[in-house]
Amino acid sequence: MRRTASMLAIAAIGLLVLAPAIADARPGGNSSSGSRGSRTYSAPPATNTAPQPAQPMQRTQQPAPGPQQAAPGAAARPGAAAPASRGFGGAMMAGLLGAGIFGLLLGAGAFGNLGSFAAILGLLLQVALIGGLVALVVMLVRRRAQPQAQPAGMPREMMQDTPRAVGGGVGTLGGSAGGRPVDEIGITPADQQAFGTALVEVNRAWSAQDVPALQRLATPEMMSFFRDDGLALEARGWRNETSDIRLEQADVAEAWNEGARDYATVALKFSLIDVTRRVADGAVMEGSPTERQTATELWTFVRVQGGPWMVSAIQQTG
Repeated sequence: MRRTASMLAIAAIGLLVLAPAIADARPGGNSSSGSRGSRTYSAPPATNTAPQPAQPMQRTQQPAPGPQQAAPGAAARPGAAAPASRGFGGAMMAGLLGAGIFGLLLGAGAFGNLGSFAAILGLLLQVALIGGLVALVVMLVRRRAQPQAQPAGMPREMMQDTPRAVGGGVGTLGGSAGGRPVDEIGITPADQQAFGTALVEVNRAWSAQDVPALQRLATPEMMSFFRDDGLALEARGWRNETSDIRLEQADVAEAWNEGARDYATVALKFSLIDVTRRVADGAVMEGSPTERQTATELWTFVRVQGGPWMVSAIQQTG
């Protein structure tokens, strides 16, 4: 009985460890990933489309700035830390899982002196509550410390109302945020169209598992994160598909130049069909094949010497 309880506890903790990698399986929907050049560790300005602050990068290959360095062109996000793969809660659960396996190897049971399966579940509940409180406090402190960002929208000449495409169309960026846009390079209507097209094409390539198409649309760094997310789904025998992408609202948060590279971070609010199925039998594991979902994300694009725009980062908001 003791051995059965121990194994059940390990299975429960394993599910908690894997949970962050399962939810929101669409491209970019799982975490904030990628690089924004020298502004990777800075928060982009708020916009009408994305009034909530962007989450810090959780996965990036950009080196963290030193203690005396500040990202040029934007204030560093207060309290920003080095990128973490799973955050505080995931690290805590992983530590408990490791401790349990180590205890089994020593013959002391998964958690030795905890006494019973009920005690184990009680401990897990306490850890979850403490982790949630800590995350809440950290979030409140960061929001209090962060200076209020000025809303940024599209340049005045780009703010004409235009009909968006439906049924999987691209749409046109036409943000209505007040205040002056942070646009240092001059975003054109053609650039706007490219950003909307990339939103649709990335999701289409992801759903079709079209690696060459993704390579044309995203930087090698983002490709590595797409690959990791795809492998995580494949390991569970799942497959995610998104379709009927509709761009509802969008505006440029900031656009700037770094030598041969131009960057643009764009707030995108879109709706879509997002469903994750089990490959073996097609059973729906997450999402719905009929009900639309709405998401708001910050996508950063980069182009080199006037070349095509490529996705270099996708950040979650709130």
